[in-house]
Amino acid sequence: MSRLLVLVEGETEETFVNGMLERHLRSRGYTRVSARLIGKTRRRSHRGGTLPWSPARSEIVRFLKMDRGAAVALMVDYYGLPKSEKVGWPGRSAGSGAEAVEQAIAEDIANAMGRGFDRGRFLPGILMHEFEALLFSDCEAFGRAIGHPEIVSDLQAILDRFGSPEAIDDSPEGAPSRRIGSLVPGYNKPFMGNLAVLETGLDKIRAECPHFRTWLERLEARTSAGI
Repeated sequence: MSRLLVLVEGETEETFVNGMLERHLRSRGYTRVSARLIGKTRRRSHRGGTLPWSPARSEIVRFLKMDRGAAVALMVDYYGLPKSEKVGWPGRSAGSGAEAVEQAIAEDIANAMGRGFDRGRFLPGILMHEFEALLFSDCEAFGRAIGHPEIVSDLQAILDRFGSPEAIDDSPEGAPSRRIGSLVPGYNKPFMGNLAVLETGLDKIRAECPHFRTWLERLEARTSAGI
């Protein structure tokens, strides 16, 4: 099972998957890795934000059934996951962490797919708390990549306060993307974010972001196990 589709919620993640992650996973044995914006009716002029669970669930199940010889992964932000009773994602309303939400999502999808479903074909990844947290893995590389070395000390101060990129809080005022935007007026998430990722490198990101690393290792294991 060396084909992988990664469902993402925005252009920043899409560019990351189709660039850095695709090259890395192909080097680990995948024959095809591609990203797709989740939400079959969405247009790029309205991208961003996570779908309610019901249509997202339908989308995931549809792709799993469409190519039964491929794996489907998910890469969405914990911060933006709906959590109300009507539209919330499994596990999110309880205020659980990313691991619990991933497990609840996986269980729901397995139930929807029915008996005989290979649970290893679905690899949900919930970013804590959003993609922009990964950019704090190397503050110097971030500032250098986007041409703003003057913000490095501010970025480092934020990181030092929380101790880990994945611990930077998810409040509307304190989410990683909001903190970056306050330091860099006109911050372009897809362009600047991926410049920073390329400058930082995947090894540094996985070293500083253990939850992301766990998800990445699950993706790698699909081919290393000969599946």
